[in-house]
Amino acid sequence: MKDLTERALNTAQVLGASYVDVRVVRHEGQVIAVKNGLVEGVSTGESQGFGVRVVVDGAWGFAASSVLNAEEVDRVTGLAVRIARASARAKRDDPRLGPPVRQQGKYATPVAQDPFAVPLEEKIDYLLAAQESARQVKGVGVSEASFECLRERKIFASSEGAYVEQTIVETGAGLEVTAIGEDDVQKRSYPNSFGREQGTGGYELFAAMDLKGNAGRVAEEAVALLSAKQCPRDLTTTIVLDATQLALQVHESCGHPIELDRVLGMESAYAGTSFLTLDKRGSLRYGSDIVNIFADATIPGALGTFGFDDEGVPAQRVQIVRNGIFENYLTSRETASLIGQTSNGTARADGWNRIPLIRMTNINLEPGGWTFPDLIADTDDGIYMQTNKSWSIDDKRLNFQFGTEIAWEIKNGKLGQMLKNATYTGITPIFWQGCDAICDQHHWHVWGTPNCGKGQPPQVAHVGHGTAPARFRNVRVGLMK
Repeated sequence: MKDLTERALNTAQVLGASYVDVRVVRHEGQVIAVKNGLVEGVSTGESQGFGVRVVVDGAWGFAASSVLNAEEVDRVTGLAVRIARASARAKRDDPRLGPPVRQQGKYATPVAQDPFAVPLEEKIDYLLAAQESARQVKGVGVSEASFECLRERKIFASSEGAYVEQTIVETGAGLEVTAIGEDDVQKRSYPNSFGREQGTGGYELFAAMDLKGNAGRVAEEAVALLSAKQCPRDLTTTIVLDATQLALQVHESCGHPIELDRVLGMESAYAGTSFLTLDKRGSLRYGSDIVNIFADATIPGALGTFGFDDEGVPAQRVQIVRNGIFENYLTSRETASLIGQTSNGTARADGWNRIPLIRMTNINLEPGGWTFPDLIADTDDGIYMQTNKSWSIDDKRLNFQFGTEIAWEIKNGKLGQMLKNATYTGITPIFWQGCDAICDQHHWHVWGTPNCGKGQPPQVAHVGHGTAPARFRNVRVGLMK
């Protein structure tokens, strides 16, 4: 592969490119889904190819192919150069990439047990057993379980001298139970909603989830929701969010608005822009004094963890919000240079045939000092909400409405009646300014989000969010049916 990458670099420069990089990617994946005692689907797949990105006459060009040989490298590189020259006729400004990136190195996800080496039958049997445990609970109409693993091998090389190799391995799984009543349907998920929880690592991640051991509890909660009390309507109260719901809150109301390409309008057509405009950096009170948010692509086992981004920049930690004040964006090399910084390593592409975009890594809320029992005991009146069910947020990531699968009343410092169809709404900085308690490191976990969409054509990124349960004051709940 090094011969092919060097050929692309040399060819592009001979054709007039002032900068060129090439990525070679091989992706392997396996997905298993079972439902109501049957195997609903098993799929395995591989994808391999390369992409060449160039700057010619002060404009970008990109081309890609699934054919890996010298002739195709020449053709695709030439095509990228021609696209750049055509783009230069309509350019506004020349791209500025900042200081050269000349990283040399290798990175591989630590894996205790290769998920691809575990027999397919063993995975299927476990998933069937987990969802069968849920089906034993009376009132369950549908029970589903799924497993996914992937391995991605990547090579990145550039005309500045960078050359890095990476192998990323991910494993994920999940359980969903649907209870059906005469006039209602309710669902519970484990460990997280929307299919699965996922991280970087091997089969050991799947084993640690213990789907089978949690299936009965999850099913019982789904059935109990059918007769549970409705969440109060149009009420301003205190809420406590569990770590999974808070992870989505961080994703939507912090992770997306700090992407600098959105702030600069580069992604506004599809993904929207951001309320965190440049004038707010260093001055906006994003949250209360206890709110500290950081991006960190180096956390072991987290879904947004890697060694180098797709511009060859090393993975790193960046403080985003410090003591409630907004400080930093997620940047690529080009966008960072526009604000006088260097890239913090967040440019990633969904495969070999896509260009790198600014994507979240692991965007995390730093833990506080509370235990969960003490946090509830300190709350006289409120609602504890768990596991996302629905979300809606405007394209500036400012006004939002979220719903959760399940909730409980908090009365006199104790969890009370179960509630269903719980929802809450807010305006991002006002909501975070109402955060007055966060649980400690023992309650903190990095949750995987393997379905973050962005870009045209669309790209899906795998990102993580470290959170612990937290309390928010003066929140409106029950505005959606």
